[in-house]
Amino acid sequence: MTTITTNNAARQNFLPLLKALASAYQAFTCYDAAGYSDSHLTVAQADVIFTLGNTQGLTFKEIGEKTLITKGTLTGVIDRLENKKLVKRFQQLDDRRCILVALTAKGVTVFEKEFPRQIQYLKKCFDRISDAEIRDATQILEKIKNLF
Repeated sequence: MTTITTNNAARQNFLPLLKALASAYQAFTCYDAAGYSDSHLTVAQADVIFTLGNTQGLTFKEIGEKTLITKGTLTGVIDRLENKKLVKRFQQLDDRRCILVALTAKGVTVFEKEFPRQIQYLKKCFDRISDAEIRDATQILEKIKNLF
């Protein structure tokens, strides 16, 4: 195993991949965020609504695992969605420490309008690559994720 030093660190073969991943993520987040300009939702709020859609509700832990929102940020996002009357918190009967978050009727209406619209917006880009390329990229990204 080669020791990494200041002289050879910048020549590691995986650095172009790191740059490409970061650039792709930045480009996606900018494009994705622009899709919410008419919805009055932030990206994080939309992420929570889309995650809760078609469920009976999820715990904070489950929402955190399914989104890219950190635990500290998630509470504020849920607070703001609750203020907009889009979600409601419920205590679990069997475990009062566990809070379930579910869409309200208004939240379901927002989900049913915004989720298909956002998917259509993103689909325009992903339609430019083949199903095989999507499968290959997904497998490679899963493999990279599992390295960590």
